[in-house]
Amino acid sequence: MFSLQTIFGKGDKFYGLLEASAEAARESSRAMCELVTRTDRTPVMAAFAAARAREKALHAQIGEELVNTFVTALDREDIEALNSALYKIPKTIEKFAERYVIVAERLQGIDFSQRAELLERAADVVVSMIGQLRHGLKIDPVKKLRDQLQALESEADRLLLDPYRSLYAEGSDPIRAVLAKDLFELVEKAVDKCRDVGNVVYSIVLKNS
Repeated sequence: MFSLQTIFGKGDKFYGLLEASAEAARESSRAMCELVTRTDRTPVMAAFAAARAREKALHAQIGEELVNTFVTALDREDIEALNSALYKIPKTIEKFAERYVIVAERLQGIDFSQRAELLERAADVVVSMIGQLRHGLKIDPVKKLRDQLQALESEADRLLLDPYRSLYAEGSDPIRAVLAKDLFELVEKAVDKCRDVGNVVYSIVLKNS
């Protein structure tokens, strides 16, 4: 059987591209943390736009490289799966940002910072997991990182339910409750997208271990 290790040097450009894509996703999560804690949102939205543009460019570049490269370090379908999963993280965060800036004034007093920080932690783990791919597809460190993502996703699920009692109990502004619910769910969905990347990485390592 032809070992993957013998072709790493020929296809390792994909490692760099995937790592850059993961970093762009982390940049989006960091911008989100700033968005929900700062009053001046204009520079933060500019950071969102830059990270999103970078992610789109990397997504397209990886697709082009797959067409033009004969030998790849990982199976083509695995690179495609990772490319797609990584792309969805900043895409989901961007949806949150676009809606948040429209309704932020109406949602004063509702704290999104704890959830944003949790998302940033999940994005940090994603960067670490993608970074592991070029180090020989070792299962133990990848499993530990995946377990961290699973724990963060469980915490995001718990946080999703916490505010609903008070929001609906207030009863004075049902639109405010609906808007907050929509944004909370987008944060939780972004964490889910991080988990999805972790699951793809873990399946790749299992397949090649």
